Amino acid sequence: MLAFAGAALAAAVSPSSYGPHARSVAVRQIWFTAGEILPGFVLFAALAAAVTTTIAIEAARDYGLSPYALELVMRALVLELAPLLTALFVALRSGAAIATEIALMKVAGDLERMQAEGHDPLAHEFAPRVAAAALSVVSLTVIACALTLAAAYLAMYGFSPWGFEPYTRAVGRVFGASTLAGFALKCVLFGAAVAAIPIGAALAADRRRRTAPIAVRSGMVRLFVVLGLIEVAALAARYVG
Repeated sequence: MLAFAGAALAAAVSPSSYGPHARSVAVRQIWFTAGEILPGFVLFAALAAAVTTTIAIEAARDYGLSPYALELVMRALVLELAPLLTALFVALRSGAAIATEIALMKVAGDLERMQAEGHDPLAHEFAPRVAAAALSVVSLTVIACALTLAAAYLAMYGFSPWGFEPYTRAVGRVFGASTLAGFALKCVLFGAAVAAIPIGAALAADRRRRTAPIAVRSGMVRLFVVLGLIEVAALAARYVG
């Protein structure tokens, strides 16, 4: 699976992989993974941001930590919770579907027929899906984080414009260059995991139909484990030592 993930990600960033068929697959996958679910995702992210930011800020005020409330929200919710929830959202909604599609192609023998016709499944089917799914995860993460930042301002200052200066100062303190670099890397790793792991696991299916759900289930379990490991590694890199 690691070998497939490396090959698929390398092909996904190679311009030579995107012929007319690959571009069509990538566009359809972006629509399915991000465009089709965008209204529901925005509603979910906005509600989650409103609830979690209000709870965090009120809890900070109750403990006399009002000056640190915004930084707490940004560090805990924007940098950690929003990216992880987005990756899980896309994994449950689209990762399983992509894995099922590839597993059924393997069961039906479509991949073997494609190879017999001289077409590389990696470039024609896998790389576009990997690129589209990874791009969708990163894009939705940006939307979720933006909504969380907006909700934090509203929870702290309401609709008053007078909180803009302290708010921007808090943003500047939290989002330094190294923090932004680590955040971007984590988002890219989340996207790569959601895109590559389900497909790599689906390729374990064979011509027996009963192997398809087993491969899909195995891929989702591996994906959740990898997402957890990425999050733990990011927390350790940021706060340990």
